[in-house]
Amino acid sequence: MIAAYIRVSTRDQSTHSQRAEIEKWLTGNDIKAEAVTWYEDQETGTTLERPAFEHLKADIFNGRVKTVVLWKLDRLSRSLRDGVNVLADWADRGLKIVVVTQQLELNGPLGRTIAALLLGLAEIEYANIKERQRAGIEAAKARGVYKGRRPALKNTKAAKARSLKARGFSANETAQALGVSRRTVLRYLKSN
Repeated sequence: MIAAYIRVSTRDQSTHSQRAEIEKWLTGNDIKAEAVTWYEDQETGTTLERPAFEHLKADIFNGRVKTVVLWKLDRLSRSLRDGVNVLADWADRGLKIVVVTQQLELNGPLGRTIAALLLGLAEIEYANIKERQRAGIEAAKARGVYKGRRPALKNTKAAKARSLKARGFSANETAQALGVSRRTVLRYLKSN
């Protein structure tokens, strides 16, 4: 089976462009739609604890996946260490890893080396984004226009989140019911 993994960092972002590029690659390589299983996350790339990624790892571990297709290598991870560890594990399992926008097929030692370099660049890019964001916040504070981060859950939603958890709903189900991210629900429940 071929696995297509796509990821965006937040719920208000769309995976349509990633999906379109991967579908274009699949069509160009005469791969039928029914041969592909899609895994889609709306979680940050700074952690590997993402629902669809966990499902993908389980399918790889159980031998159901032979090829993983990514839109871009940083969709896998924004951390060099995590990305390299995942790729090394997948290479040891004999998986073929295809990165469509970077025109890479990662097999063997050369492929892992190139992947490590690209993941390192992705980590640097992410650090630069965070640094610019921090500088922007400091400048806004100096001008007196920064009011801080708005709470993601209102009191009514917080009570609803606790209620759903008490009734046995998972964090994913709660997040979907409240229209917030899973991470927001977990962070809120952890603080109570």
